[in-house]
Amino acid sequence: MSQKKVKECFFCVNQLEVDYKDVRTLRRFMNFYMKILPGKRTGTCAWHQRKLATAVKRARVMALVSSTHK
Repeated sequence: MSQKKVKECFFCVNQLEVDYKDVRTLRRFMNFYMKILPGKRTGTCAWHQRKLATAVKRARVMALVSSTHK
């Protein structure tokens, strides 16, 4: 049996901070319906996943990211 590849946190590897103004990066962690993808699927660590969720919610309030796909 082969071992599964361990996903590494995008923010830890690239030494980036989560920013609600960086819409391009936020979209990477959202699906077509503009829902936040779980950390298990994206590979983000728990600390950055919490920061990411807060950033997406702030971006939605400021209308940088839409709340729905339409």
